[in-house]
Amino acid sequence: MPDPREVRSMFGRIAGRYDLLNRVLSAGIDRGWRTRTVRRAGDLRGKRVVDACCGTGDLALEFAAAGATVVGVDFTPEMLRHAGPKAQERSLGGLFVHGDAMRLPIQSGSADFCSVAFGVRNLSDPDLGLRELSRVLKPGGRLFVLEFSPPPKGLVGALYRFYFLKILPWIGGIVSGDAEAYRYLPRTVSAWPEPEAVKAKLEAAGLVECGYERLTFGIASLHWGTRA
Repeated sequence: MPDPREVRSMFGRIAGRYDLLNRVLSAGIDRGWRTRTVRRAGDLRGKRVVDACCGTGDLALEFAAAGATVVGVDFTPEMLRHAGPKAQERSLGGLFVHGDAMRLPIQSGSADFCSVAFGVRNLSDPDLGLRELSRVLKPGGRLFVLEFSPPPKGLVGALYRFYFLKILPWIGGIVSGDAEAYRYLPRTVSAWPEPEAVKAKLEAAGLVECGYERLTFGIASLHWGTRA
């Protein structure tokens, strides 16, 4: 499992180039994935959303733009420093706080929705993180987990693995000045379970009506579940 201190240090080092690299390395596809997540939530006006592992606030701000009251939580202060200014630039509300996704500083049963994008696999105990997100939800509240999936099989999978293992770390290293951070990404994605196993993790966290949708040839998946 990832070492929390190493993960925090790594994200702190690349925080200044994080958004730029997300756009470059995904060719902008990651924006569509976040939009898809927010749309699946439905009408968000007047709803409360807790976005864990919020980073620089991309997903949290998409929820805010759809009318939700949002709290973003992240344990890397350097990432959070970018979230507030982004909210101001878009004239959006949102509270961004320093905290651990495995010990969320949020009252139990207080959120209509919880979300986490590309963060669960970075936790030293992903199952504990999912239980925490479930705890924060109101009965009937929904959790959305947007995460990379292990490379698919076939030609698409082979091309994806080549890009992910060879090209992405090279580009990421040049732009960020931290090649190790972008070697970490493919290692953790390759070790992350298949979507069906992630669904089982959500069910073990106490969620019902769990499901998932594969995105962009299966390189990412959107998972969901409802607190009973």
